[in-house]
Amino acid sequence: MTPSVLSIPMRYFMEVAAHGSVSQAAARLYVASSAVSRQIAKLEDSLGTVLFERKARGMALTQAGERLAAHLRTMLADTEQVVEQVRGIGGREAGRVRVACTEGFAVGFMPEVMRRFRAAHAQSRLQLHVGAPDEVSALLGRGEADIALKYAVAPERGFRIEHSAPAPVYALMSPDHPLARQRAVSVAEVVRHPLAVGSKGVTARQLFDLSCSVQGLSYEPAFVSNFSSVLLPLVRTPDIVLSGHLTAVHLIDNGTLVARPFVEPQMQQRRLQVLSLDGRTLSPLARALVQQLVAAIASGGRRRLGRARRMSA
Repeated sequence: MTPSVLSIPMRYFMEVAAHGSVSQAAARLYVASSAVSRQIAKLEDSLGTVLFERKARGMALTQAGERLAAHLRTMLADTEQVVEQVRGIGGREAGRVRVACTEGFAVGFMPEVMRRFRAAHAQSRLQLHVGAPDEVSALLGRGEADIALKYAVAPERGFRIEHSAPAPVYALMSPDHPLARQRAVSVAEVVRHPLAVGSKGVTARQLFDLSCSVQGLSYEPAFVSNFSSVLLPLVRTPDIVLSGHLTAVHLIDNGTLVARPFVEPQMQQRRLQVLSLDGRTLSPLARALVQQLVAAIASGGRRRLGRARRMSA
């Protein structure tokens, strides 16, 4: 267990910041809610600023509170890393790297990256947490992950972008689909076919809905899920699923599906990002894993470009 370097008011502050609730923080700390409230008030008084906005359904960090929380998360993460290194002195290297990613990368992409990384770094201990985009960000923000991999349409405060690459949304379909003969497809063409789409929190769905709104188009999804691994096996002509290339690269490579880009610029406005916590120094192994991820992302991009050139030939 990593020793705490926080004072009691700071510890209580971090629990409330993490859960947005005095009662939940009190339950985790095994103290009364009144004790948590007193410590928060004491901390705010000592700093001369309000750290939380009190709302009917919980506590929301103010700008000052967000700044303090970000600093403390970075400090705790660095402390934990140093403790791991100290424990490794004497010949036993800790070697732990914690990764959080969204579900689309967890089936084909990340297992291959982790397999190759373990082959090159046998002493490493990898932890992979798979979650929704907001959950991945929260894990990294709380210092519970060293590296995060996710799609993004805008920068997120408090994170350092280790790598960013274009990640357009594709229309995935069976090779015998009528639209598979085209080099690119339009949103208007795609909405005429049964669609399997992610939930509204998924970036591909957000961009597709934006494009439909701009063009005055509407559609009724045939299937909706936040789990792309469920969507992809369901693709049969005349169905189409919205996805990133790396999410389905294993099915594209074996010829089960084909990927067609959209002509609309809105469908190109997405990035694949490798993130770390701003202000934190990654361990050498974590840095090596970032390099492995970057290489794998670049490799996927080269394969995609190669297919596009073959189609145009």
